[in-house]
Amino acid sequence: MWRIFKLSILLLGLTLVLFGPACGASSLGLTVHVVPLDSDGGNTVRAHFTAIAPSPCPSLSGLCSAGEDCLLHTTSLPFTGTKPSPGWCVRRWQKTVPSKYKATVKLGSNTEMYVSMNAGPKVRANSGRLNQPAYVGLPPPLRVRANCPHHFHLSVKDLDGDRVTCRFARPDEDECLNCTRHSFIELNEEKCMLSFTGNAPVGQYFIYLMAEDHIPVPKTSRLQDNKPLSSVPVHLSLTVEASAYSCIDEAVATGDTPEEDTTLFVLPYQKVQFNTDFSSQRESVSEVAVVGPPELYRVGFKSIASLSAMTMAWIRSGNKLPRLLPICFAANTNSLQSEPRCVWLYQREMRTLPDGTVLTCEKTAMTLVLPVASLGDINLDELQLNSPTCPVTRNSTHLTATISLTGCGTETVHSGSELVFTNTLQSVRPYTMVSRKPSLVLPLACRIPGVQAKAPHYEIGIPRERETFGELRFWLELHLPGKGPLAEFTRIPKFRPLPMAPGRVRREAEPAIGSRISKLDLQVMSNCSIARAEMVVVNCIESETEDFAVSYPIMEQGCASSESTLEVLTTRNNSKVYRLDLSTVKTKGSSMFVQCTVNLCITTLPSQKCPSLCSPSFDSRMLVDSLFTGSYTIRSGRVSLVVTAPTTTAAPTTAAPTAPAPTAPAPTAAAPTAAAPAAAAPTTAAPADPAVVTAVGHAPGQASSMAAAVILTTIGVFLQNIFLY
Repeated sequence: MWRIFKLSILLLGLTLVLFGPACGASSLGLTVHVVPLDSDGGNTVRAHFTAIAPSPCPSLSGLCSAGEDCLLHTTSLPFTGTKPSPGWCVRRWQKTVPSKYKATVKLGSNTEMYVSMNAGPKVRANSGRLNQPAYVGLPPPLRVRANCPHHFHLSVKDLDGDRVTCRFARPDEDECLNCTRHSFIELNEEKCMLSFTGNAPVGQYFIYLMAEDHIPVPKTSRLQDNKPLSSVPVHLSLTVEASAYSCIDEAVATGDTPEEDTTLFVLPYQKVQFNTDFSSQRESVSEVAVVGPPELYRVGFKSIASLSAMTMAWIRSGNKLPRLLPICFAANTNSLQSEPRCVWLYQREMRTLPDGTVLTCEKTAMTLVLPVASLGDINLDELQLNSPTCPVTRNSTHLTATISLTGCGTETVHSGSELVFTNTLQSVRPYTMVSRKPSLVLPLACRIPGVQAKAPHYEIGIPRERETFGELRFWLELHLPGKGPLAEFTRIPKFRPLPMAPGRVRREAEPAIGSRISKLDLQVMSNCSIARAEMVVVNCIESETEDFAVSYPIMEQGCASSESTLEVLTTRNNSKVYRLDLSTVKTKGSSMFVQCTVNLCITTLPSQKCPSLCSPSFDSRMLVDSLFTGSYTIRSGRVSLVVTAPTTTAAPTTAAPTAPAPTAPAPTAAAPTAAAPAAAAPTTAAPADPAVVTAVGHAPGQASSMAAAVILTTIGVFLQNIFLY
C-alpha cells in the first residue's frame, strides 16, 4: 500500500511538471514581421512583434531598454478574448535588432517566449533591393474538439511575390526550446496547412513553426539550390476541448464576411470598413475574437440565436507599422470555434510630391495647386475629385482645385484626437476603356488638431437601452391552459405555424388531484409599453434543480426542441406564450425549474417585423436593420408537475432586487467603438395577479391549484450585452 501511495505521489508530481507551470508560462501565439533597414544594408531590421498572452494581461514594461530603437504599441481598443479560459490579450511592440536574432522575451511575470529568426540580409538579383521576409497572420488562440479532425490554413503574404512555405522549428538549430513535436499535428509545408488528427487528450498544446520565402520557379524546373531567403518564427496554441456536439457543428462565416486572404488597399487617412457575419446553429456566438493592428475599431457586435454580426474599421494615419497588416478573427461559442480567417490591409506607398505643389487648408475649403509639368503623360481630362461636380481647372502651367470641406465628396475621419478632411484627385476612366497610359491617385488631407476642433474625440450616436425601451422588467409565469394573465389567448388558442379553428380546439380534461399535469403554458412577459417593441425568445431550458446543473432544452436558437412545443399566437408584442407537452420533457420528478434567455427588438422601419429566429430567411441583415436590447436571462420558481388540493389565498413570489444599474454614459471615441457591457438591470418582482392561479375546473371548491403557489416570478435577470448602436 505504501509503495502504491508513493507511486501515486510521483505520478502526480510528473503530471504537474508536464502540464502545470511550464505550459502556463508559454505565450498563446507569436509572429514577427520584419522590415530590413536600408541604412546599413539590411544587417539590422525593424522587427514588429505581435504576441498573445494569457490573462491576467501583462504590462509592456521591460521590453524596451534605455537607448534602444524601440516602440511600444498601446491602443485605446485592446484586443482581448475569453476563450480558451481564463482568457487572453494581445501585446504589440517593435524593436530594431540584428537580422539574425535569437532572444528570450518576457511579458510580465507569467509569459516567456524564445524568438529565433534569420532575415538575411539578401539583395535580390531581379530588383537590386533588399529581400522582404514573409508575413504571417496571427490567428486568435485555436480551439478544437477531441476526436474531431480539423484543418487550419495559415494566411501568408510576401511583398516580393515570393513563394512562402512553413515548417516545424528545429531545436537542433536553436530555433525553439522545449518544442516537442506532437503526433496529432501534421503540416503541409507547401500550403502552410496545419492538420489536427483529433487523436489528442483534452489540454493545451503549443506549436512552433518557421515561415520561409523562396524565389518562385516554374513547377517544371528542377532547381536544386532554392534555399530560403529568410526564416521568421510563428508560434501557435491549440486547445483541445471536450464536446458532445457533432464535428460539423461549428460556427461558419456567412453574408458580407470577406473571403480568406482578402487584401484591402489603404491610402493615407483613408478609412476601410468591413462586416463579419457568422451562423452557429448549436450555440450562440459569445464573441468574435480578433487579432489586428492598433486602433482597429470593432463595433456593433450582435448575437441573436444562430446569427451574429460585427463591423470592423481602420483609419490609416501617420504610423510606423509595416506596409502589410493582417486582421485575423474567429467566432467563439462556449464549446465551438469557427474557422479562423485573415484580411490584409496594404498601406500603399506614396511618392514625394513634386516641387511647386501646394495644398492650403482653410476654414471651409482646401485649395490645391499642382504643376502641370510634374504630371508627365497623365491625361489631364481624366482627373476628378471624389465628386465630379466639383471642377478641376488648369492653364498651361498649373492645375487648380478648390475643394469644399462639406462638399465635393470630401470625407471626414477621426485619427486619434485629430479631425481629418480627405479627398482624392485621381484619373477616372470609363469601365470599357483599356489604356496603357499612367494614371494618378493623389490623396489630399487637411488635419485639424483636437484643440482646434474643440474636442479631443467625437461622440457616437448609440442610443441607450433605457432611453429606447424604458425601464425593463422580464418574468416567467407557468399556468394551466386557459389560465393566467394571457388566458384570453390560451383558452381557445391558435398555434403557430398552423392556426387551428376555434371550434376544433379540444378543451383540456380536468386533471385529478395527485395526477401529473399533461400540459402547461409557459408565458414569457415584459413590462415594455413601446408598441413596436417585440419579444424575442432565444433559448429556454428546464431542470429538476434550481442551480440548473443538469438541464434540458425547451427551445434552442429560437426553435422548439420538440414538435410538441407550440407557440400560442397573441396580439401582445411584449409577450410570448408556449404550450408545453410535459410528456416530452426530460424531468421525471414532481417539479421543475425553467430558465429563458430573451431580448426585445424594434425595427428601424415601421413596415418591417423583427426577425423570426427559426425562419430559414433569418439572416444577418436583419440584425443590422433592428435595434435589440441586451440578452436577459430569467428564471422561474419551482413549478409543480402534479395537481394538488386547492388553496384560497396566495401571495406572489417576490424576487430580491439586484443592485440598481448605473446610467451608462454615452461612449466616445475617435471612431466607432464596441459598446461596453452594461451593469445588470434591477430585478423587480412581476406584477402579481391577486387571484389564485387555478387549474381548469367548474364546480366551486373543487378546482385544483399548482403546488408552487401563484405566479412564478423572476429570480434573476442578468444583462449580458448591449446591441444598440
